Amino acid sequence: MEDTEGRIAAQDFSGEEPRNLGADRAVCPICPHACALAEGQTGLCRARVAEGGQVVDANYGRITSLALDPVEKKPLARFRPGSKVLSVGSYGCNLRCPFCQNASIACVGERDVLWREIAPAELVELAASLAPEGNIGLAFTYNEPLVGLEFVRDTARLALERGLANVLVSNGYVNDGPLHEVTPLIDAANIDLKGFTQSFYNLVGGDLVTVKHTIEVLAATPTCHLEVTTLVIPGLNDSDQEIAEAAQWLASLDPSIPYHLTRFFPCHRLTDRPATPPKTVHHLADVARHYLKYVYVGNC
Repeated sequence: MEDTEGRIAAQDFSGEEPRNLGADRAVCPICPHACALAEGQTGLCRARVAEGGQVVDANYGRITSLALDPVEKKPLARFRPGSKVLSVGSYGCNLRCPFCQNASIACVGERDVLWREIAPAELVELAASLAPEGNIGLAFTYNEPLVGLEFVRDTARLALERGLANVLVSNGYVNDGPLHEVTPLIDAANIDLKGFTQSFYNLVGGDLVTVKHTIEVLAATPTCHLEVTTLVIPGLNDSDQEIAEAAQWLASLDPSIPYHLTRFFPCHRLTDRPATPPKTVHHLADVARHYLKYVYVGNC
């Protein structure tokens, strides 16, 4: 169903029994937060709003960031190396990482950042026009793209029709139904595995089980190339045991999943500790290599 502003209303993918919220509340189906919103109210992600008894994608086509990036910057180490991808971002995110590296767009709403509206067809045309410059398609990235699932879905469908690749860079905090709606449209994904304990996900406002499920689904999708990234933060997720357990679990899905370990630098609200020593990242990469075939370090 399409509303008067052209945004596609979210379907109910939550799989949960309806709750007695009253006629003036709508439950967002996109992620486990299941925000119950009164008419006009915006969800935790600041990108979805209740309109007409449904929760719709309020950041649909609202682009804050657009750049032709090397595909390795996503990071994707083993998908079309040497090529470029038109990277696009909006605003909003359904996690609250104190170390967010893109807080200026991920942690804000429509009134807090400059954006311009670009329709899916226009974005696909732009991507196609950049093929002579080495562009292979579109990457949905920078903020959390799946809080704008409808825009990702509509744009990705058009991109596939033009023979363009679709790349998803996501925190993986999404319900099963929306995940399965976009998975067939995605050629490559990099999912943030922010830590491998629930206590770490308590810090960022999510849950490990959901993210693991996202990774499992993508790993089992033959048409999607999957890579995984962990930002290594001193004192939070930098133990040998945690990285070993994460790598061992990834290897149980597929030992050929590329795993990126990247160096933390103080930013946003996490400035109480120094940058991760490069030797720590390299050491943890060696730990992960006991289980995985392809392990990469970043920001070192």
